[in-house]
Amino acid sequence: MLKNYLKKAVLATTLCYMYACTTNSPSNKELPSESSTEVSSNNKGKLFIIGGGPRPVSLIKRLVDASGIRNGGYVVILPMASADPADTVLFYSRRQFDSLGIKNIVAFSFKKGEKPAPSKIDSLSKATIIYISGGDQNKFMDIVGGTEIEKAILTAYQNGATIAGTSAGAAVMSEKMITGNALKYPDYESTFEVIEAKNLDIGRGLGFIKRGIIDQHFLIRSRHNRLITSIIEYPDLIGVGIDESTAILVQGDSAEVVGLSQVMVFENPERSAYQKNGKLGARNLRIHLLVEGEKFFLR
Repeated sequence: MLKNYLKKAVLATTLCYMYACTTNSPSNKELPSESSTEVSSNNKGKLFIIGGGPRPVSLIKRLVDASGIRNGGYVVILPMASADPADTVLFYSRRQFDSLGIKNIVAFSFKKGEKPAPSKIDSLSKATIIYISGGDQNKFMDIVGGTEIEKAILTAYQNGATIAGTSAGAAVMSEKMITGNALKYPDYESTFEVIEAKNLDIGRGLGFIKRGIIDQHFLIRSRHNRLITSIIEYPDLIGVGIDESTAILVQGDSAEVVGLSQVMVFENPERSAYQKNGKLGARNLRIHLLVEGEKFFLR
């Protein structure tokens, strides 16, 4: 365990030197970004994007407080990304909300190709919190993409709902979504061993974040190579890597780090990208390593 921890610490330190790492002191928590994410101004909602892993009560409490659900409303859990039965996902998700006094919770487990009952679509569009479980983001979007379900989620967000998601539920938040697949390596499991061209597989997410791309389980699974690949091949995007037990709370044009670990933000301000023998190169990339309470702009 200590060996793995030290390996990850050395990697993070090396990246900081390679890519001009910038961090802010607690007295300077606003981190402006030249190449940054756009969140539509035509909404009143918030995003609570969790990097996966254990979710401490303090993290869920921040979600509850941010949503305003104590003043009334209900939670809709969408478990479709998970391989577990909907009842199992509902049980574990409900337990955390219950511990904070939130009792009005329901799960809608939609199936691919089904025509949802209008009452469910109406309930989804009027939810106070919509919570998307972990699992397989491709499975979730295969069910939801281009349907009345997706429209209802977007309507809820525009009307003031807080859209939350963990792991796969985090990946679907951006318009360009990391699928989790590696095009050149079918047996790929966790991260990229090298930074090379035409390996990153991108799908369509829900599109709350237009000019950014989300990765999750970030530090603990050393997914730096995957997100660096993203900002080289898509240089107009910024990469946001959220570690486990950590989230970003997105309100308007800014995001705040919440939780136990860190968030890494990668930028390619000069849109630098080149190749040699299939390997990707870029110059003057920028990295920010952020801790709880720090903010970065998404405009």
